[in-house]
Amino acid sequence: MQEINSLLLLIFGGLILRFSLTLTGQNWAKSHAQTVSFMILPVITYAITQTIAGNIALSLGMIGALSIVRFRHPVKSALELIMYFDLITIGIATSVRTKWAIQLIICTVLIIFTVKLVQKISQKYGKSFYNVSFNEGLSINTVEIFSKNSIEKIENSKFLVNYFNDRQAGEFIYRLTFENKTQVNNFKKEVEALDGIKKISIDLV
Repeated sequence: MQEINSLLLLIFGGLILRFSLTLTGQNWAKSHAQTVSFMILPVITYAITQTIAGNIALSLGMIGALSIVRFRHPVKSALELIMYFDLITIGIATSVRTKWAIQLIICTVLIIFTVKLVQKISQKYGKSFYNVSFNEGLSINTVEIFSKNSIEKIENSKFLVNYFNDRQAGEFIYRLTFENKTQVNNFKKEVEALDGIKKISIDLV
């Protein structure tokens, strides 16, 4: 029971820190990768310390193993790096204390799916639990809309990630991202009849 309480404290502690950052204007913490990372990394650290506790030789070996994952080049996603740490820690913990490896696997899987589930529930109420980013490795559907004039409906859309006013070509270019095809089709139906739309380009995954 004590272990479960500790794991819950770690997960919700990371989540509270994430919300603290977003509430103070740190928008980088709103992304999917950062949201999951803030919840998984404390659990990984806890599993590492519990695995090597009281064993100097093992702690030195752990340092060597974890040093395999390093910043040799810019990491596109914080989650990508943390998952490498996760996998290495699971491997080491399994050879020493299997229960920590099992708990880490369960926590990681639950966090990943829970965050996705909360996002789906949030979207039903017109909100979003996290932001979608192009460089996080997520499979996202993109829509580009070319218009003769500014369209307020599109500019106020929660799916809009950026837009550009090309004065030389005399057009507005909007780029939006969607997590599924249903969202794409529904949005397309809403905007394709609007005045000024020149072209709608859709990239589905």
